[in-house]
Amino acid sequence: VQLQASGGGLVQAGGSLRLSCAVSGLTGSNYQMAWFRQAPGKEREFVAKIKWSGGSSGLADSVKGRFTISKDTAKKTMYLQMDRLKFEDTAVYYCAARYGSITRSYAGDYTYWGQGTQVTVSS
Repeated sequence: VQLQASGGGLVQAGGSLRLSCAVSGLTGSNYQMAWFRQAPGKEREFVAKIKWSGGSSGLADSVKGRFTISKDTAKKTMYLQMDRLKFEDTAVYYCAARYGSITRSYAGDYTYWGQGTQVTVSS
């Protein structure tokens, strides 16, 4: 299984970025994917999650109303649209995947991880 995250960069506060995570090697559709982020000196934290079958999703309270998670089944790619970015959104963003029908928000529950993409928001 491989997850390839991309789309990070430097943006001013109030701006937007879209992250992508291309996945290969997962079989069937009974799995879910998620975005986590980790800022320097802080623990990795949950950002958003989505079930591959059905598409139900969830967001962390800190990003609700600003971030949107989505997927393109045909392209086997997950997206994170980030709008109205804040300085505190600065972090390395990781995509992750796990098999199972119950969505999880704890990093330890995810089996597969991408390499991370840096998002830097200037104030």
